[in-house]
Amino acid sequence: MSQAPDIPQSLRDLMAEIGPKWATNTTGHIKMMIEGFSALHAGTAHDDLEEIYDIAYAQDDPRQVLDVVRQPGASGQPMMLFFHGGAFTDGQKNRTPQIHGNIVRYCARHGIVGVNVEYRPAPAWTYPTGSIDVGLAVQWAKANAGRFGADPARLYICGSSAGAAHTGSYAYDKRLHPAAGPGIAGHIVISGRMRADNRADNPNARRVEAYYGTDASRFEDVSPVSHAGADSVPTFIAIAEYENPLIDVYCTELAYRLALAKGHTPRFLRLAGHNHASIHAHIGTSEDRLGSELVEFIHTGR
Repeated sequence: MSQAPDIPQSLRDLMAEIGPKWATNTTGHIKMMIEGFSALHAGTAHDDLEEIYDIAYAQDDPRQVLDVVRQPGASGQPMMLFFHGGAFTDGQKNRTPQIHGNIVRYCARHGIVGVNVEYRPAPAWTYPTGSIDVGLAVQWAKANAGRFGADPARLYICGSSAGAAHTGSYAYDKRLHPAAGPGIAGHIVISGRMRADNRADNPNARRVEAYYGTDASRFEDVSPVSHAGADSVPTFIAIAEYENPLIDVYCTELAYRLALAKGHTPRFLRLAGHNHASIHAHIGTSEDRLGSELVEFIHTGR
């Protein structure tokens, strides 16, 4: 196994510089983080893992493909499906050769079959297409888990940013479930957009509208947080200190609603010093707080 790289001081200095002003240029700051962490991960070999790319999980669109990463000889392991962000209209499962593969490679090195999922974007595809694709990927994973050494009864979904809006609606909104239920053991939210909104202080308001539409009277009903309740699947929520506006607020609301409904607080982590991009891009470095909690949540189910 390759040694996890340390985050260099120069990159930490950049995080400290742009963090407090994150909201002034979210697109530019995300680009800086992706470039910095991609260069860092590029030095990590992953020939210890088996990686299979661009497997079709549905036939409606060329983007309905996924990558599987596992340890050779994996058997009976849990499986995690990761859904990237991109403000509903952008983003890719492999934004660079390192990001977001760093997340599923990390999982594979810790006894979890990692699956990196692509899905159909707005504006061509609107609500609830993203969550339909989550469901289709879950169905594929349950049917194919055995051939990749995974246990179909221990299937987790993880969403980042807009990807978490899709996973969140699938996880919590029963209208989007198959008759037998969602078929997942748990849900992981990393800096997730748990509410649809087009507020003036949301820099991605127009892209939210591209997916959900412009009728704000519908936003409450289509927001994942509105459907979280006592019988929702176990959930782990992680946020950064410096988020795109309102992301941390809505994630905290999700934690509150789940806690109130279930009578106990879900696993919740706030990463000081991190931002909306570094929170997922740093997974696989020697800074392991989020990674270790993610692994523990998946292996224990709580």
